[in-house]
Amino acid sequence: MTESGLKTGKSFTPAKQMNPTLVLLFIVVIAVVMTWILSAGEFQHQGQKVIPGTYQQIEKHFSLSQMIGLGEAPPAGQAAPVGIIDGIMAIPAGIVKQAGLIVMVLFIGGMFGVLNQSGAIESSLERLLGVTKGNVYFLVPTLMLVFSAGSTFMGLAKEYLLVIPLVVALMNRLGLPNILGLAVVAIAVKVGYLASVTNPYALSIAQPLVGVQIFSGLSLRLTAYALFMLVGIAFVLWAIRRHGKLNQDVEVSFSVKPLSLRHSLMMTALLVGIAFMVFAANQWYWKNTQLSAYYLFLSMIFALMSGMGASASADAFVSGMKKVLIAGLLIGLATAVEIVLTQGRVMDTMINALVKLVGQHGPYMSAYGMFICQLLLDIVIPSTSGQAAVTMPILGPLGQLTGVAPQTTVFAFLMGNGLTNMITPTSSGLLIFLASAQVGWTQWAKFVLPLFLIFAALAIVMLTFAVAIGY
Repeated sequence: MTESGLKTGKSFTPAKQMNPTLVLLFIVVIAVVMTWILSAGEFQHQGQKVIPGTYQQIEKHFSLSQMIGLGEAPPAGQAAPVGIIDGIMAIPAGIVKQAGLIVMVLFIGGMFGVLNQSGAIESSLERLLGVTKGNVYFLVPTLMLVFSAGSTFMGLAKEYLLVIPLVVALMNRLGLPNILGLAVVAIAVKVGYLASVTNPYALSIAQPLVGVQIFSGLSLRLTAYALFMLVGIAFVLWAIRRHGKLNQDVEVSFSVKPLSLRHSLMMTALLVGIAFMVFAANQWYWKNTQLSAYYLFLSMIFALMSGMGASASADAFVSGMKKVLIAGLLIGLATAVEIVLTQGRVMDTMINALVKLVGQHGPYMSAYGMFICQLLLDIVIPSTSGQAAVTMPILGPLGQLTGVAPQTTVFAFLMGNGLTNMITPTSSGLLIFLASAQVGWTQWAKFVLPLFLIFAALAIVMLTFAVAIGY
């Protein structure tokens, strides 16, 4: 994920950025070390669901050969720390485990390579900017509200991979860097998941596990959505102003020339394709394999419509894939962290230790403890549904013992999970967003950190209010 594609004079980033693969490789190394330091243990599981109160430590077998990774497998019922060779092997294992997701990202890059080469995107953006006169006061809030609505009401996330390159190109045409185009989409999507007004991926698991009706308790989540969305939009507009372009809307002239018939048909096909994909993914539960095949099919359609010829279209497709190729390694590294912690059998130990943060300190401190617990666990369990399945059966009963209502327990989960997913380098969802926008993780982390801190403070305030009203 390189920043070489930015069209800008002033930048949010220092001259030299740490390669994101080094960041994730360092986290993998830390995970390996933790398997040597932490005690091994496990909960009993019922499917994906953790059974509360069943955590037990497991005897850990140490040997010098295991440090290298050449040791024998531990006896049944025992654990062993992860060695150097096993830690390295976890990286290709992570790539294999996420092969479907990686292929999907590559095919999306290839599809937009064809669209870009055809000129359809550039001419369409020029037309849009001509109609709106490049008014970011209109464009940014409108786009962010649309994207966040899809996330908070329907749980859309990876479906927006198709629109990230479009929004990035839109910001580029206004003289703004890739990171601001990414922010328009990513912040909106993350706020949508943070509030999860009716997000089925979060609520259909979290709420039943604490004994409340699915989609109940809308009022506070709607309030949170409005508040966080307002702050998110203001932050993006502030970032644009800081870049020095916000007051130049009327000074930039854009062509209002109508699109050619070919480009009009291609963009119509793209919009219809996106709409059908959203319908199919929700109606028929399309996964990565089906989505990858669909993106490849769309690429073929666009290649035929572009008139570029078979060879030129293939070259454009491969060129587009190259731009997001590094995403495969990053996703593999992120998944390797989970593999290492699971193989060393310290994942449940970490969960058990973090859950103890909730403690017996009264409802307010318990709610804050739940929030912190979810923030930290999201680093090793970035999946929203996966984290809900692991933590809700444990935190639900603990919350009731300390006076925290079940809805507040769910709310703490949403706040913690949504916030960490804005910035954690172990989230494959965030990594593929970054890859699509060609923005580095370190650049994004520096950019979004102030908003992350503001959101964290707002979350604490809202949790305090939730406990006070017995939500």
